[in-house]
This record gives sequence, C-alpha cells and structure tokens, in this order.
Amino acid sequence: MASEQQAPRSDTAPVAVDADRAEAFLVSRFGPGVREVTRIGYGEWSRAYAFRYGGVDHVARFGAFVEDFDKDRRAARYGSDALPIPAVTEIGQAFDGYYAISERAFGDFIDDLDDTRMRATLPSLFAALDAAREADLTSSAGYGGWAADGMATRHSWRATLLAVAEDDSADRIIGWRERLRQSSPATAAFEEGMDCLQSLLPYASEARHLIHSDLLHFNVLVANDRVSAVVDWGCSMYGDFLYDVAWLVFWSHWYPAWQRIDFREEAMRHFETIGLDVPHFEQRLRLCQLHVALDSLKYNAFMERWDQLDVVAGRTLLVARAER
Repeated sequence: MASEQQAPRSDTAPVAVDADRAEAFLVSRFGPGVREVTRIGYGEWSRAYAFRYGGVDHVARFGAFVEDFDKDRRAARYGSDALPIPAVTEIGQAFDGYYAISERAFGDFIDDLDDTRMRATLPSLFAALDAAREADLTSSAGYGGWAADGMATRHSWRATLLAVAEDDSADRIIGWRERLRQSSPATAAFEEGMDCLQSLLPYASEARHLIHSDLLHFNVLVANDRVSAVVDWGCSMYGDFLYDVAWLVFWSHWYPAWQRIDFREEAMRHFETIGLDVPHFEQRLRLCQLHVALDSLKYNAFMERWDQLDVVAGRTLLVARAER
C-alpha cells in the first residue's frame, strides 16, 4: 500500500504534468473547446485530469508506461453492467511519455467509504469480481501480469506466486532486493513469508481468471452503492480469482472505517449465496495474501518508504503465522 514519503527514482516517477501543461496539451490536441481541466485521482505511475470537450466528460492521463494504457484499452473488452470499465478512446505520445484519453465515470472512491456505505456496496463489488472471474480469456494465454496483446509469460499460477522473489531486469522496480536488505526486520519478514508461501503451494489453483490486482488505491468508483467504474488495469494478472478478495482482506487493516467488516467472511457468504464451491478456500486466500504482502514489501523497499515498509512487514508476519 503506497503512502507519499520519499520520491521514487526519476525513471519510475510519473511524467510531471501540472494542470497548466495538461490544459495546454489538451487545447492543442482538441481545440479551444476544452473546458474544466481538473486534477483527479492519486495514480502512482500516472497523473489524471478530468476535462470537458464537446459537452462530454473525459479523463486524460499522462505517464511513462504506455503498456499501462494499452492494458486499460484491452481490459475494457471485459466490461459489463456488473464490471464497468471506461473505454480508452485514444493513446499517444506527450511530453516525455504518453497520454491516454478515456470516458469519464463518476462516483466516490471506494477508499473513502465509511462502514455503512462499504457494507451497502459489497454486493455490487462482489458482483464485479464475479464478472471478472467469468471473463472470457480464450483469446489470451499464460499466468501473471499480461501485456497489451493479452499474453502473459508465466506457465502456471504457482510459477507466478514464486516469481515474487525475483529481482527481474524486466521489472520497473529492479533493484528492490538490495534496498530491502537495508531493513533487517523487513528482510526477515520477506523470508518468513516466502517460506510460508512455498509451503502452501500444493493448494494453489491453476484455474485461470482475470484479476484486477489493485482494487484499492483509488481505482474503484462507487455511486449509489454500486460500482460505477473499475479503472487502472496496469497491475492486472491472470490467476486465482481469490487474489482480489485477498487484496481486500490484507489492505482493509489500513482503513479504520472498515475495521468491523470481515471481508473474508463476507466473501465466503457471497460464494455460498451464489452456489460457488471454492476448494481449499483458506489456503488459497492465505497464499494470495502472502503474495500481496511480499509484493508490497518489494515495492516499499524500492521506493524507500521505510515507515510503510515496517508496517507491511508486521502485517506479513501476521499472515504467515496465522492459523485458520
């Protein structure tokens, strides 16, 4: 989970586009009819601005990684009433990176909901996850993070889970392991979490489903207790659909307003209601939580967010040592 603390390296920072530069670009692209350019969202890898043009609301995003925008464009094919995904209408080069134009959706960020509203939204949220689970992936292949063509490079979900320990030259946070070593507690938590993950691998499901993998962090909009948009599919993967449930379970501890909501119990109740049998639910959920935790340790170490790293390390140990 990201918190602003210390700036990332220049090669991973979002393209620095302030509101004046964004408006100037949009006017040059669409003409003088551009109106109401306003910064929105909290993207880690891009910056987003709402604007009106021709009486229609749009969102313009600027970032260094065109593959994130390309994934958003492909993800829109999986959109439905239950899983609303704004269409990306244009992608191109801008400033020192890229831009994307998409339809604008309205609502409150799910992160800002209180207990009452979150509980009221859960049926719609689980329906969105059901729609992702049922997405037709026949035109794609592989596991783990996928590219704009829908293809992923891992041969199995187990391989994807194990790959969390890799410091890969193809990863945009290459060098995380060296930084992680600067924190002995975080290093120890990573090692213990990895050991636990490996011990649970026999329970991993190899069924392949669409995973968002970043549901919080201001990527879900809610209006009238219904999900109105799921955006930013840059972290999306193929694998166990319980990963998105694990995301909610793991990160909910950072949201004081949700402390009385047991997302694990709510998910189990939902699956029972729709008649979905989930073999090895507990082990798979824990596996996914461990991957979420380990991936966050990597990220926060790379970003040198030491306070956040310590908090995630503590949470990682709780998951690794949990007994259900």
